[in-house]
Amino acid sequence: MSEIRRLHHFIGGEPTPSHSGEYFTSTNPATGETVYEAARGDARDVEAAVRSARAAFEDPRWQALSQTRRGHLLRRLGDLIGENAEELARSESLDNGKLLREMRGQLATLPECYYYYAGLADKIQGDVIPTSDRRVINYTMREPLGVIGAITPWNSPLTLTSSKLAPALCVGNTVVIKPSEYTSATVLRLAELAIEAGFPPGAVNVVTGFGAEAGQPLVDHSGLAKISFTGSTATGSRIASATAGRFIGSTLELGGKSPNIVFDDANVANAATGVVAGIFAAAGQTCIAGSRVFAHRSVYDELLERVAERARSIRMGDPLADDTELGPLAFEDQRDKVASYVELGRSEGARVLTGGQASDGGLGGFFYEPTVLVDVDNGMRVVREEIFGPVAAIMPFDTEDEVVALANDTEYGLAAGVWTTNLARAHRMADRLDAGTVWVNTYRAMSPMSPREGFKSSGVGVEHGAETIKEYTRLKSVWINTDEGPVPDPFVMRS
Repeated sequence: MSEIRRLHHFIGGEPTPSHSGEYFTSTNPATGETVYEAARGDARDVEAAVRSARAAFEDPRWQALSQTRRGHLLRRLGDLIGENAEELARSESLDNGKLLREMRGQLATLPECYYYYAGLADKIQGDVIPTSDRRVINYTMREPLGVIGAITPWNSPLTLTSSKLAPALCVGNTVVIKPSEYTSATVLRLAELAIEAGFPPGAVNVVTGFGAEAGQPLVDHSGLAKISFTGSTATGSRIASATAGRFIGSTLELGGKSPNIVFDDANVANAATGVVAGIFAAAGQTCIAGSRVFAHRSVYDELLERVAERARSIRMGDPLADDTELGPLAFEDQRDKVASYVELGRSEGARVLTGGQASDGGLGGFFYEPTVLVDVDNGMRVVREEIFGPVAAIMPFDTEDEVVALANDTEYGLAAGVWTTNLARAHRMADRLDAGTVWVNTYRAMSPMSPREGFKSSGVGVEHGAETIKEYTRLKSVWINTDEGPVPDPFVMRS
């Protein structure tokens, strides 16, 4: 039996063993086998990482680096991600069970995130503000915040880390990342690639471990200027409280229970494919999953038949195999959580049209069948609470006003889908839905150039796009008196 690989923290540009000497195992969710051991971080490791990041931020060489040169470094990092895409895709698939072909697709486009912010780096400008006195010049400038703490989840570790790392580095911050304990490997490799790209030691640091032991000390650290977090609404709420008490910022991308709405004039075949992609892609483990499906009563039966038929035919299996369409849930507890929600739905009166069973996929892993629930209503917990698994609840509606009310009747507001050939209705729905992202006749389309914000309990702040630069900078207003004459005595009346 081969020796299990051991991964250390990455602090100050080097792999760094855990202060405690303790490590934890990461499991392949498709087989249940141990993939590697990672350092079990604690407050001492966080302290070392923040100290390293602060030293790098204050280093005169980093401070003096031009915006254009920072852009060059980001572009080189994007190139290296592309050159190592196969290794990273395979590693992430082994870590969280996502399909290898899906990860290859993500890695093929991930460099674009770094290219986008590389191009933006030297276009961050202030303004000259007119004043009432022509002898006084007022201008604004944007400055980096300092050390950014980034806490990322297990479902898309590289993509979601990059959405924080690229803009933070673009404007001159340094970063300490705490990845999910389920998916440490690719984030550690990303930090290594940052050094290879030419970023100074300490610009990108990674502390691995559990939320209570490593994540909480990072949130509480007085040396941070901001926290950027992607994860559950409950954890985001605690982070928001902690950062507000210290008057530092937080960007929070949180949960969702997104509606996917099919109108009577929609292309039902296309809509059914969109529904399947919205909830069964990545085994439903995305915050934007279209888990609440509303179909106009006139097309409800057809949509239901098409979705259920496709769900029954989805091939579960080894995520590394090219013909697999649905991989495992990322870990055993998540599989059990999904199963408990389906049982809860049954107890609430929902009927399982297809799926509804846990499986080992024939590999000993943590699989759950693609599941369609019917005879549900918007008041059921299985419809209101985020499941984060391959479970769709499909409901009929009759009028536009009715479905808007149903779609908006949720604590979340991350995303929504609309399927219609009526252009006027498309614009009306985009305006009326309480969601930060609205897709029309598509679902899960994304770009690093397009800003994304969650409404209500789905988050605070913007990720992606030029708008996110404001999340990682502070605004300074400068006033200069150009009159070289004596400053008037404020207590002497002047005509």
